[in-house]
Amino acid sequence: MPGSTIINHRQHVGLQKLSALAGISHSSLGPNKKYKFIQDDASGDSTLVCSCFRIFESLELTCAVGQLVHETIQAHQKVYHTGSGCMLFLAGAWSHAALECLQRGISVAQIILAMSEGMDICLDVCKKSSVSTEGLGVEQPESCTKTSARLGLQMSKKPIGDASQTSCHLQETKTNGHKTLNGSVQRKIKLSRHSYEAKSENVSTILQPHQPKHPDIAHIAEGLSHGCVDAMNLVVEASRIQTKNNQHDVSCSTFDVNKVTSCVLLGLSEEHSCVTPGCIVTLSAEQASVAHHLKEQHLKVALINGDLSDSYRHLGFNRPTGVQRVTAPSDLSSSSKEEEWIEKVVTLLLKLEVNLILISGLASEKLILRCCRYGILVVEKVMASVLKAFATATGAVPVTYATQLSKHCVGIEVTVAIWGDLSSHERRPSTTVNISTGGNSDLVTVILTSCVHGKLQALEDQFWACAYRLHHALRDKAILPGAGLTEMLCIHHLQEQAERTVRHYRERNGDSAQQTKAGTTANPCSGVVLHLMADGLIDYISTVLVNTGGISKVGARTAVSQQLRDYKEGVGFAAKFSQLFLEGEQDGSAASISMKSSEAPAVKIYDNLSVKQEAWRKALDVVFLVLQADAEIITGIDQKTDGAQGNLMLL
Repeated sequence: MPGSTIINHRQHVGLQKLSALAGISHSSLGPNKKYKFIQDDASGDSTLVCSCFRIFESLELTCAVGQLVHETIQAHQKVYHTGSGCMLFLAGAWSHAALECLQRGISVAQIILAMSEGMDICLDVCKKSSVSTEGLGVEQPESCTKTSARLGLQMSKKPIGDASQTSCHLQETKTNGHKTLNGSVQRKIKLSRHSYEAKSENVSTILQPHQPKHPDIAHIAEGLSHGCVDAMNLVVEASRIQTKNNQHDVSCSTFDVNKVTSCVLLGLSEEHSCVTPGCIVTLSAEQASVAHHLKEQHLKVALINGDLSDSYRHLGFNRPTGVQRVTAPSDLSSSSKEEEWIEKVVTLLLKLEVNLILISGLASEKLILRCCRYGILVVEKVMASVLKAFATATGAVPVTYATQLSKHCVGIEVTVAIWGDLSSHERRPSTTVNISTGGNSDLVTVILTSCVHGKLQALEDQFWACAYRLHHALRDKAILPGAGLTEMLCIHHLQEQAERTVRHYRERNGDSAQQTKAGTTANPCSGVVLHLMADGLIDYISTVLVNTGGISKVGARTAVSQQLRDYKEGVGFAAKFSQLFLEGEQDGSAASISMKSSEAPAVKIYDNLSVKQEAWRKALDVVFLVLQADAEIITGIDQKTDGAQGNLMLL
């Protein structure tokens, strides 16, 4: 918990803690990430981080809210590898909105109902404003550009496909959004500390009936780089190598994130980062000597899914209870048992003529040294997707225990080549080797280098974030307009629905049984909640603008408010607002958005559809969990000071 945060114990403590924890994410938003040092007071060790995921990983969180947030971030990061900062920020912003609602006397049930309605509005806006990746970046017919001009959106006159598609769907969202927003049942709250992954639906709503066109991966990647240009260039290069090795259709650009692995090397500058076919791994001096003897040979490989040690048991293994082992007096010690196991495994490997073992976990140090004596190379910490790629290319069958190996489980035609020797760059001598399958696999390795040891983890995180952004965009077959445009549309519709709800309630003279145009019950409290949700999105966009550079928080909020007013008057803000994000570093003043439409460039910033939707859902789910759990547990009441029962406080 941040030490500077003051908790008011006469208010909702859980929501206050959630809002305070969300402050950690502010520096990790936007294209310009800020590095932070986290130091352990006990040991004096420190680590360098630039993402909220790594920050939470390094903190010792003792409160229940902090643990809930950490587990939610872990669950999201495990699947999407990006969007954790957005999720945490909105969780804090909307928890602050819920706290404000409680102070105004709005009940928990009304807050949940109205916020669920607001989330439905935002998700509907995402679906309507999504841009199909089909043919994205390829020049489109002039008709669509003329259509966007007739709709009155201020976009560039050049017939660029992504810009014109964005224009058409932004206008469609504005003109038809309120007619299609339908009320839904109250969101089901998952009262569990462990967030589950909801399967994202394919919401590409704008596929054309004509023959599909392959997207321009380089163009999509550029829009999804979000400031990590060097990392995204490595992703594009990996896609190019995979496309070149694609034996089925060389004319179609492909990118398979499951066949990409990374290798970090200390001692070289960041300019030496590159992409190469095969699987690059770093070996110790003992393993390197074995690799030198095995190079330029056709090797037999064994794949182990898990750890390679005598004490390892697979996940879910339960030792039988009530069983007593009867042995001879000369019972073997634990070290003797390990030696016996090692001897058994090595004998089996030699019998099967295995030269190479790839393990997803860790291996016994004694076993590695014993294998080195017999010319068997053991490689640890291989990604599960890489094991699967080797299994497909070599015919090997992954096993859990080495004793399960047989001749039918051993793969063939694997080669090992010395890729580089970094003995002169590191304190510990190490050698990198390239393990490949003779061109029968699309497996590629991204080499990430840096002279600063603390930056290696951050560089690797940035690369995987870029890789999964491109992966999700191609899987969803749709992307969202970036640079805050999607959030601006959501703010517009939230405010519009809030005003409509209040107006309709007044017209009906408080008849709550009547239905609004959106199909929800007319409730004056709903308008307040929706306005506060919109304020949270405004705060999010303003923070991203501030982190982009050259603009203050007040100037950012002023720019956002001006764009919302222009949009209500029928003036499109797509090109203007993108320019503010693109040129924020050069000119951060609010006046920089007042350009002429003919000078505005086409939209070049994109966001992931499924990632953004899931981040928003998780953010609201966390708020609901804290709100509902604390509403049911009333503690901290001092009868001497509070006296009457009417002064009961929520936790």
